[in-house]
Amino acid sequence: MSLPRIINLGFPKSGTTTLARALREAGLTVADFRLRQGQRRGFVGGLMYRGYFDHGDPLMHFEGTDALTEVSVVRNKRNFWPQCDFGLIQAIRDRHPDTKFLLSMRDPAAQADSMMRWSDMGSRRLRVAAIPGLPKEFGASEDHLIRWIEGHFSFCHKIFDGAENFLAYRIEDTAAPEKISDFLGLDLPWWGVENANPGANPPKDDELKKGAA
Repeated sequence: MSLPRIINLGFPKSGTTTLARALREAGLTVADFRLRQGQRRGFVGGLMYRGYFDHGDPLMHFEGTDALTEVSVVRNKRNFWPQCDFGLIQAIRDRHPDTKFLLSMRDPAAQADSMMRWSDMGSRRLRVAAIPGLPKEFGASEDHLIRWIEGHFSFCHKIFDGAENFLAYRIEDTAAPEKISDFLGLDLPWWGVENANPGANPPKDDELKKGAA
């Protein structure tokens, strides 16, 4: 049985869709935000929690999927952030020790700005939902989001300190695709911009080159 061997712990607007396309172009089956193939369909985060609480295995509903690139969701009364949940992450590490974890990172100020401009994510959804590290009624300002993003970076680095199956990379880094390729042992034939924010403030030149999806 083939289960995901690559999981990205990055927040939205940190290049998750760019990573999804890069892995698909490399021949992998990817679930980005939603699972659309197989018998199980739904939001990736919800299915991870279903497997975790019902059976102790967050990956059991992803047979035939190689990678999960966007695992969180906050919309339509769904509010799942498995990348912030130590218990769920540890269950994956215990049951699937060969899994490799990525953390897609972006300059926190640029990421917060993109979140604020992406549909109603920053203006409403992040503010009204109770999210790990971002309680309800917080998140209405970029300063709040920056603090939350930085806290998540620290959380991931802390729990994976010294782990060989963890790679944190910044999407602004021109060497990011090479680092990911070396870490995964996988050639990446494509890397660019996917799902770029169409908001009022266009991406900077370096973002256009290396993609801030």
